[in-house]
Amino acid sequence: MNFQFLGFLTVIVGVASLAAPVGWAFSILIVSTVFGSAAAFNLPGLGGASVLVPSLFLLFFALRVFLAFGEQQIFAGLAFPRPGFVLLVLTIFGLVSAIFFPRLFEGVTQTMIVERSIGTRSLIFLQPLHFSSNNITQTVYAIGGLVCFAFTFAFLRRTAAPEAFISAILIVSISNLTFAALDIITYFSHTEYLLDFLHTANYALLTDAEKGGLKRISGTFPEASAFADFTLILFGITASLWLDRIRSRLTGIVASLSLLALIFSTSATALLGLAAILPLLVIRSLAKSRQEPGGGRPVFIVALIVAIPMIVLFIPIFMPEIATNLTEFFDEMVLSKADSDSGRERFMWNAMAYQTFLDTSGLGAGLGSARASSFALVLLSNLGVEGALIFAVFVAVTLVANTKTRLWVSTEASAVARASKVGFLAALATAFTSGTVYDLGLMFYILAGTIAALTSPLPVQAEAVSTERRRYSQQLAMLGGWR
Repeated sequence: MNFQFLGFLTVIVGVASLAAPVGWAFSILIVSTVFGSAAAFNLPGLGGASVLVPSLFLLFFALRVFLAFGEQQIFAGLAFPRPGFVLLVLTIFGLVSAIFFPRLFEGVTQTMIVERSIGTRSLIFLQPLHFSSNNITQTVYAIGGLVCFAFTFAFLRRTAAPEAFISAILIVSISNLTFAALDIITYFSHTEYLLDFLHTANYALLTDAEKGGLKRISGTFPEASAFADFTLILFGITASLWLDRIRSRLTGIVASLSLLALIFSTSATALLGLAAILPLLVIRSLAKSRQEPGGGRPVFIVALIVAIPMIVLFIPIFMPEIATNLTEFFDEMVLSKADSDSGRERFMWNAMAYQTFLDTSGLGAGLGSARASSFALVLLSNLGVEGALIFAVFVAVTLVANTKTRLWVSTEASAVARASKVGFLAALATAFTSGTVYDLGLMFYILAGTIAALTSPLPVQAEAVSTERRRYSQQLAMLGGWR
């Protein structure tokens, strides 16, 4: 086990969080998700597989919640018919498939899998199906996602206070934007080595690439598309909070800067994700404006809709050179993407994943056995039709949850639940566009647990939860507050 600097720091922070208010551990967990390519330690026994900083801190968060609230609410989050029950079934199915399917179909088909070498970066090769360290690591990540969901649910159900979530999202968004700016500055000043401590995972790193003369922003992630995936989630959450007038000034600024970061990230994933999320936000804003006159910020939305075509017409007329450069850039990033080396490689991944699905008679090769360039094909090639259907049920149950304000849910909590749904959909949008593995990251499960906790009826008396919330708010006030 090779510990990294951030790994030691994570252990120190984790131990300290055990003695701090439980809300601190939850906030730190959310903030830690920004370290997308920072290994806490590497495991030579698994070919140099990396355990990331957020995965390590998850253990401390789970222990802190257990010490604070016990096991009752943890198991309640996994009870039927909550989304956690479906996720539990999916995780158990994934575990069984990872153990048996690679051996059952060994040599029957070929899959794209990661081959790790200690001291070097991971590479993806086409190999005959066999049990490998990928089955172990993806299973561990799946179990980690289940744990993250259950303990997030437990924390928010007992505290019934979304303040820590909002503050942590703002902190992680600002941190993400700060690291993005540092990524650009260090690249053009030739001081990239200053950020090397953030890129210690045993991944193939594409942190020094350009596209159309622009630096491909990777921030704390291994490549631009991963940065875009994470930033799109944060943009969706903060934009939704802004629409609901939650800490309007700060959420509006952060959402705007995140939008700019996505546009200049030079990631096709970012553009496709925005094409899915922006209409959703506009529709929600207009719907709320009809229900609540003055709500939903209709003036801004209308101005945005009017401004876009005016900008499109203004640039070609008054700035023809910029229009030409933008046209070439858009053609390179989107229209000609399929003809690029990267596009052809990704197409091959999908073709092989689909062939794996067929060769295994629709059962899948087992969790972690195959990679693709779309989460839909990841599900089909790894978990087959059954796993894909279970995942679809989990998504559906999560998204149909009622986010309207009720007696036991504050207006702010309802806004957080709606914002979490937008972030949840953003994660799915990018995953189905370019997701390569089953693991969707801890933020995905934090959002799912948040939605489940803030939208289902309380298992205890509302008065008890209200008292818990007041106690928690008093702790925050004593420590200087989070607002």
